[in-house]
Amino acid sequence: MPIDPQQTIYYKRARFTTRLPVDRLYSQAHFWLFKEEDDVWRVGLTKFATRMLGDFVELRFEVLPGEDLEPGQIVGSIEGFKAVSDIYSVMAGEFAGSNPDLESDPVLVDKDPYDKGWLYRVRGRLPENAMDVHGYIGLLDATVERMLQEQQQATDDKTC
Repeated sequence: MPIDPQQTIYYKRARFTTRLPVDRLYSQAHFWLFKEEDDVWRVGLTKFATRMLGDFVELRFEVLPGEDLEPGQIVGSIEGFKAVSDIYSVMAGEFAGSNPDLESDPVLVDKDPYDKGWLYRVRGRLPENAMDVHGYIGLLDATVERMLQEQQQATDDKTC
């Protein structure tokens, strides 16, 4: 189901802009979580995460439906033109399957991260550190600010 623009918050900081769905919860590792049923959560990467990872060419999952998951456990990997990155479980529970559409079109993760580009489902407990959209905006502000400071420091180091 496409994201309703009326149910998003526009975010802009430096050269990064996105719309953040208000019906999602977010993790410090830049994943989003959407409650599908009482204990089933759809998990995906935020637009910030997809921008940092670059263009996607392949996605692999290393766990099978029904397997138990722990927070921080590697469940698969995503390969882009820049690098291969691990995909982690953001919560404890049971792996309920990956997005079958990504097998033929992994670019959906980048093109439509909050809808068709979701990664996997988990049946389990919501993590205690999950934050609402306003908490995530605070995290984005701090992350972008740190990146800008690091960029400025690198520029200053080159000119000295």
